[in-house]
Amino acid sequence: MKRQTTTIKDIARELGISPSTVSRALKDHFEISEETKKAVRRVAEELNYQPNSLALSLRYSKSNTIGVIVPEIVHFFFSTVISGIEDIAQSRGYNVIITQSNESVEREMMNLQTLFNNRVDGILVSLSRESFDYTHFEAMMQKGLPIVFFDRVADTLETSKVTVDDFLGGYQATEHLIKQGYKRIGHLAGPENLDITNQRLNGFRKAHADAGLAINEELIIFNQASDESDAYNATYEMLKSKNADALFASNDLAAMGAIKAAQKYGKNVPQDFGVVGFSNWQFTALTNPSITTIEQPGFEMGQHAAELLIKQIDGGEEDVEFELMKLPTNLLVRDSSQKV
Repeated sequence: MKRQTTTIKDIARELGISPSTVSRALKDHFEISEETKKAVRRVAEELNYQPNSLALSLRYSKSNTIGVIVPEIVHFFFSTVISGIEDIAQSRGYNVIITQSNESVEREMMNLQTLFNNRVDGILVSLSRESFDYTHFEAMMQKGLPIVFFDRVADTLETSKVTVDDFLGGYQATEHLIKQGYKRIGHLAGPENLDITNQRLNGFRKAHADAGLAINEELIIFNQASDESDAYNATYEMLKSKNADALFASNDLAAMGAIKAAQKYGKNVPQDFGVVGFSNWQFTALTNPSITTIEQPGFEMGQHAAELLIKQIDGGEEDVEFELMKLPTNLLVRDSSQKV
């Protein structure tokens, strides 16, 4: 049976007060009333609360280094996030160690252990597409290692997270295609286990509902947007057997593959077939046709994630109020979807 460790938050939940109040009460802070201190000590004893010695050690013996785990460093979006992370980290006197999972959960676990063994003060993580179980992160967090997730996040873990509004992005992309007159819109979605996949799909569905337009469920295809080749094959089949007239792709490489498939099939883009991508990779403004896409604020995401992690490191595990940040997306209209 898995051992359950009592935390500051458990005590706070039991008493209906904030974790920071519990932390200060345990430290006999002068601003906390004696009544509250007694109540906190009583519940702490009842729940067998033990301060995390490793967390305290990390707090007072810092390496001034933070680790980063991303799915792919070559991905334009993640490279911009890394730039934002380094911008904040260096300004605060931290070095950065960057690793990539290559979309492998096994590699992700190895990276996590390596960073921990190198005594980083905390880790920033964007999950691999194979990450269905988060026990490896939970185990490190129980050892006192601060972890903040960004973009692809572990919803069930209690820590700070920074995302973009993927629902909004999915809605903006689909609404734009509908307003351009497309009616049989497909969606190349990511892995079903990732929250970003489901949020973008929810936005796709809501835009259809608001426009009173029916969705052909056969035009929603998961796990075929990982690269240009997969997207090409999926789109060609969509055109051949399902007569789609537009596509919202979950990333820009998939959008590029979709455009090539449509052109190979004899469709004019955008007059016969419209395409919208997601992320705003640099090449999207240079292709023919240029690609309409959803812009994500990657640099800002990296900055916010780094700030939250450093705040957690400096404050100590027991003093931090975890934050959930959601950044807005922006539709960039280009030639691949604009009929007029």
